[in-house]
Amino acid sequence: MTTAPFFYAALTLIIALIGGLIPVFSKVKDDPARLKMLSGIAAGIIIASALMVVIPEGYELASGEEHTNELLLGGAILAGFLLMLILEGSGIGHAVHEEHHDHDHAHGHEHVHHGNGGWMLVFGLSLHAATDGVAIGAAAATGSIAVTATVAFAVLIHKAPAAFSLGVFSLHERTNRNDSIRDVVVFSLATPLMMLVAFYALSDLETHLIGLAMLFSAGTFLYVATVDTLPDIHNPETGRKAMLYVLLGVVILSVLLFVADASGLIAHTH
Repeated sequence: MTTAPFFYAALTLIIALIGGLIPVFSKVKDDPARLKMLSGIAAGIIIASALMVVIPEGYELASGEEHTNELLLGGAILAGFLLMLILEGSGIGHAVHEEHHDHDHAHGHEHVHHGNGGWMLVFGLSLHAATDGVAIGAAAATGSIAVTATVAFAVLIHKAPAAFSLGVFSLHERTNRNDSIRDVVVFSLATPLMMLVAFYALSDLETHLIGLAMLFSAGTFLYVATVDTLPDIHNPETGRKAMLYVLLGVVILSVLLFVADASGLIAHTH
């Protein structure tokens, strides 16, 4: 019998609230180098999680039906990737920390407000947070504790930097600190709420549909991980360091996965 991921929902909420409220109540936002380091490592962990856990497990679940259409499996990953691409192209981006730093460099300490664009960026970040919840909820619906823990770890490791980025951006856009707190709370609630919704919705569905949901989430993972790091990697001044951070993230999760597998902690449900 599968168990609802209440623990991960609570943990995600706490981490997101702490990460998002730190810049609201402190001056730690003045250290962009640390944020870039955390984002790079998180990106490596997300990539490794998507390619080594979420996609293989999702593929196994989704291909359990006879006459499974291979294009449908790849299409689920592509759909997740394209969703984030469309949001980004429409101005509903998730990498708000880049925009904030760009304005700081270009205008010193002057605040440049984006009107409705600010709300759209908060919405975009919260929507991505909701897809994180779908990934964990779908993993929990499979009944595999190891898979759920691995997917949750990948989400949790980048939740604090993402929330921190939102807090920084919100401070930059809002004139009232209470508005910034509200932005952080909305973002923080998105993942745990969608996690539980996805779990209960997918628990009663056939396993191949759960697999498709996981593959969709993997597509969003891949987009976020690559797009967040590409600007720094393409920059000759930061490229080598950004690459090392991403590789470090990949190594961290890979080692954890191989150790867990050797210890018999990773047991597939099929």
